[in-house]
Amino acid sequence: MSVKAFELVPAVEREKFLLDKSKTEIECIECCGKNLYVGTDNCFVFHFKLEEDHIGGRTTYHCTKQGHKFLNLRKPIAQLKAASALNRIVVLCDGILTFLNMFDLEPVLSGSKIKGVTCFCLNENPARANPFSIEICVALKKKVLQIYTFTEDKMIHSRDVVISEPALTLSLDGAFICYATANEYNIINYEDGYKQTLFPYDSDSDPHTVPYVKRISKEEFLLSGPNALGMFVTTAGISQRPPLQWNEGVSSVGYKHPYLLAMNDEFITVHSIIDQQQKQTMPFQGKHLGDFDGKIFVASSREVYALVPIAWQKQIQALLGDKRVEEALELARNSPRAGLSQDKFQKTLKRIQLQAGFIQFAENQLAEAKDLFVMGDLDVRELISVYPSLLPIQSGFTRSVPPLHEIPNLVTLCSGDEDRMVQYKDFLVDYLQHIRDQNSQNRLEIDTALLKIYAETNSAQLVDLIGSQCSCDLQEGVDHLQKYGCYFSLGLLYKNNKEYDKTMQVWSRVQDGHYNDEHFPGLDFIVEFLSSLSDHDLVWKYADWVMEKDQELGVKIFTQRPSDEVITEKMRPDNVIDYLHRFPKSVIGYLEHLVFTNRLEKEKYHTHLAVLYLDHVLQLIKNTNIDKQLINIARSKLKHMLQVSNLYRVQLILSKVKETELYEECAILYGKLEEHEKAIRILVHKLRNYEEADKYCLFNSEGKEATYRKKLFQILLGVYLDPSYERRDLLIQPAVLLLNSKESTFDTLKVLQLLPENWSVGLLANFLLYSVRHSLNDARTTHIQRMLLRGENLNKKQMLIELKRHPVNMTEDR
Repeated sequence: MSVKAFELVPAVEREKFLLDKSKTEIECIECCGKNLYVGTDNCFVFHFKLEEDHIGGRTTYHCTKQGHKFLNLRKPIAQLKAASALNRIVVLCDGILTFLNMFDLEPVLSGSKIKGVTCFCLNENPARANPFSIEICVALKKKVLQIYTFTEDKMIHSRDVVISEPALTLSLDGAFICYATANEYNIINYEDGYKQTLFPYDSDSDPHTVPYVKRISKEEFLLSGPNALGMFVTTAGISQRPPLQWNEGVSSVGYKHPYLLAMNDEFITVHSIIDQQQKQTMPFQGKHLGDFDGKIFVASSREVYALVPIAWQKQIQALLGDKRVEEALELARNSPRAGLSQDKFQKTLKRIQLQAGFIQFAENQLAEAKDLFVMGDLDVRELISVYPSLLPIQSGFTRSVPPLHEIPNLVTLCSGDEDRMVQYKDFLVDYLQHIRDQNSQNRLEIDTALLKIYAETNSAQLVDLIGSQCSCDLQEGVDHLQKYGCYFSLGLLYKNNKEYDKTMQVWSRVQDGHYNDEHFPGLDFIVEFLSSLSDHDLVWKYADWVMEKDQELGVKIFTQRPSDEVITEKMRPDNVIDYLHRFPKSVIGYLEHLVFTNRLEKEKYHTHLAVLYLDHVLQLIKNTNIDKQLINIARSKLKHMLQVSNLYRVQLILSKVKETELYEECAILYGKLEEHEKAIRILVHKLRNYEEADKYCLFNSEGKEATYRKKLFQILLGVYLDPSYERRDLLIQPAVLLLNSKESTFDTLKVLQLLPENWSVGLLANFLLYSVRHSLNDARTTHIQRMLLRGENLNKKQMLIELKRHPVNMTEDR
């Protein structure tokens, strides 16, 4: 595919170098700065001075003839090369290499001519960095390559390199000479003599292959290969770029990044080294083409033209106009940046990326478009403006000038294709989600567009959007959400804008069934909202409404308040309790919150909760059809309350419990009153729960002295061995187990006094063994403690004796 990368501009017209009416033709050209040199077929060298002008965005040249020189050899000038370091022009004519002054074209280094030369080249990358010398490689007809070093006043023959066939063309880079013979290309290192054959070609069977070698960059050459291929070769003998396919018979090549220009006898073709594609073709019957210090000149037999590059920005716009996006982007990334700062180039590149992105967008290449929009830092409003009615009303955005695209709107682009419209909306959502957290500057436009699309599609993501500090205008959001029936999100939007009363108005109507919204989470969500609300008037306004729907859920309005909330008069616990009396389940839940969660140490709350627990248990017991498991759960709560709390009015609760068969609860209450024998007798005689009796002793002695625990276990043993109890025989086994238990502790003498005389020693063996060991251990421990204290006493006495041994001096000051 073509693009106009260069244009031909006349540089030197025919009449400028005509000396007479003879048919003088151009053979070669050379340019150095503003100096242009032309070699002709009748052995003349012309010198012109070129002035470059830029008028109206176009480049023109004006030339002035500075002089000419006839070499008197009657042969065409074969090659011209400028050596600006020495102000010399190197001329090859009739196999003789001559040196002329750049300005007056007079010969220099008289007598220093090299004869029998077929071609020559300058070393543009010399190993010796002497700025006042040049290195030249010449190819002789006698199969020899010679290296010369030239200075201002002398010529030094450095070395000879013998080759197998005469060189037809060559190029030099550092110590590497790349040359072509009649049938192959070679590369040789003239310092170490290492030679490598690159590839052969058959000039007889392929007469269109003209051998050609050009250095295009450091350590890299371009060769004219068979089948009209331009082959890239490095000094290592390898190719790092794909070959170029050019026209047959290429005789000259020029290079200006990123383009290679190749000329044969009919055309000049322009090729990109980026993608190896031919970009432009210009009909031209030329004699010579070359690149000179970044400029490219081409000569016909009669005139000289400049190949002026079209500004890369214009080339890119032309490619974008043809929707050749990849080529445009590749050219933008690899274009020369002369005259552009890094910031300006990046700004230009980003605009190109955005233009390319909108082209891909219009072509429905949405993944590619997204990448380009991200790389180009797209003003997201430019994209949103393509979608009808998605920009906020208050947005004052106007599209970029000059425009980035020619898309009027999405409706026109899709031409009524609904499926395509859906794809584009999905793309916009994906892109906006991707950039939302990174683009705070245009958050209003982003959130408004997302809200409108989510509402229109009834997307579940609408809730997440509004819940994440949506920046949409309130009234515009309300209108759109009402339009599409998104009432839960409408309430959230009101909530974000602190319109809490309106929030509850909407949600209560949804809960009551006046509005329908499948995304509404239910009454739990409303309770959670009310529990976090600092507007206590509004909380009380809707508390009745919630309680009438669900007491157990409604009490969370009061129990799940923020921990750092300032308690107002309306939220004082006493006021809340008074209000909740209408809702029995709720008042229990609230008191549990005060007692167990907030750990308020107020007798009235603890007593109130215990009474409610007890009343609830008694109510369940009266109901003969009730599930026993429910009774057990209620009694567990009551017993837990009675055990862990020390603040309720024990006598009040006990007076109610004694009239019932709640023996376990009665035992707990006796324990609170320190009436342990009554409690234990209930556990042993009424409930016959010996394990629970053991636990009672452990629980009530926890955290107290060992003597207190002995006392409780002594009472329990006494109850087991009470001779006045009618069924005392049933208590022998639990008494023995108690004595032999590792957790129980006793005063051994008191136990022996209690034991019946008819009990055998074997029955008490474990108890007696443990008691003896424990007694011995106590005795030994006491003995050790006494000895340690005696030693400590002796140490103190010794210290006192030492202190008394030395006198104490007393003065007036001390």
